[in-house]
Amino acid sequence: MIRFLKRGQSAAAHAAADHQVRQTVETLLREIEAEGDAAVRRCSQKFDQWDPADFTLTQAQIEAAVKQLSPRETEDIRFAQTQIRHFAQLQRDSMREIEVETLPGVVLGHKHIPVGAVGCYVPGGKYPLIASAHMSVLTAKVAGVPRVVATAPPFQGAPHPAIVAAMHFAGADQILVLGGVQAVAAMALGTQSIAPVDMLVGPGNQYVAEAKRQLYGRVGIDLFAGPTETLVIADDSVDGEMCAVDLLGQAEHGPTSPAVLLTDSEALAHATMAEVERQLRILPTAAIARQSWADHGEVIVCDTREEMLAEADRIASEHVQVMTREPDWFLQNMRNYGALFLGPRTNVSFGDKVIGTNHTLPTNGAARYTGGLWVGKFLKTCTYQRVLTDEASARIGAVCSRLCHMENFAGHGEQANLRVRRYGGQPGLPWYQPVPAAD
Repeated sequence: MIRFLKRGQSAAAHAAADHQVRQTVETLLREIEAEGDAAVRRCSQKFDQWDPADFTLTQAQIEAAVKQLSPRETEDIRFAQTQIRHFAQLQRDSMREIEVETLPGVVLGHKHIPVGAVGCYVPGGKYPLIASAHMSVLTAKVAGVPRVVATAPPFQGAPHPAIVAAMHFAGADQILVLGGVQAVAAMALGTQSIAPVDMLVGPGNQYVAEAKRQLYGRVGIDLFAGPTETLVIADDSVDGEMCAVDLLGQAEHGPTSPAVLLTDSEALAHATMAEVERQLRILPTAAIARQSWADHGEVIVCDTREEMLAEADRIASEHVQVMTREPDWFLQNMRNYGALFLGPRTNVSFGDKVIGTNHTLPTNGAARYTGGLWVGKFLKTCTYQRVLTDEASARIGAVCSRLCHMENFAGHGEQANLRVRRYGGQPGLPWYQPVPAAD
């Protein structure tokens, strides 16, 4: 039996907040599409108190930002990027282009073509999320994207040097200091000074996520991202301190970030809740984490691991930390998750920052139907076909003609019949009437 010792906010409360965000974003997008740079600058002044001569950094400004970092900071950024680049390259190498003769004289294939231009949003107004530059810019470059625009809001009134350095090291072709809806709208729609992109990627607050949702279709996006989510699946092989650390480590992302404990040990559940309260008294980011835990934290107790599995698949969390005696059982059986972190020696923070997998992952239940950002998201898998012989064209054409007849597509049927007639054979349809040749 599944028992909730703590529950989060209701769906109705979420819906009311979403409605307000949606209306605000609709208004801003209309203004930016109509006015371009003028509206972008007005939004930047209003929301970020940021009004530079140019939102695009010059090469000299980029170099100056890089020089602000200590050698250790630079080394750590490069170490993280090495891990992420290596795994992305392995993923890219796993994607084969194919060309095969499926029937005598019929050749089919597909190619992986990089998206032409990508806009990468890196959150940085509250926390400078340096790692998001690695995950988006670097992965796009491994995929072969020729033009990558990277943007982050100002941090305490200036470009954040570590974010700029990470974007630069990752290979960004243009670096903007611009945040919020105005940043993603400028990249997607284009302005007088910013050329439009074909795809938007990267996490952001609810306004950035909603802007991406509304722009989807005009540009591609990586996924519909909501607040960071974490699910800790644990049994009594671990203790309340470790569970609480892993819950609060993600709850600090923002006041709407769900953190959920799923366990088959009621003793561990109570110990974890007590430990959460203890840690909230000393955690530097407790103001945010406390609100997130109060409004969106949950503690769920199950009787068996099968119940835990079913509940985990229902939740379909972005991050799933598995700390049980047999974590690989969940790897083998779980279906709905953004990323799994197996065993107490790893954790979500490793994946967020450095270990090599991508941290841009599905939220709001989207793990039921999609994975996260990876090198393949930046590639269009496009098919082609080639018919080499008269015999193959006539053979395929006769079957195609009959299928078109079943669907009442006379024009489609004539495309097939012309090939049958030209390349050897009889038209496949009793209703066929030859089209008079042009004079």
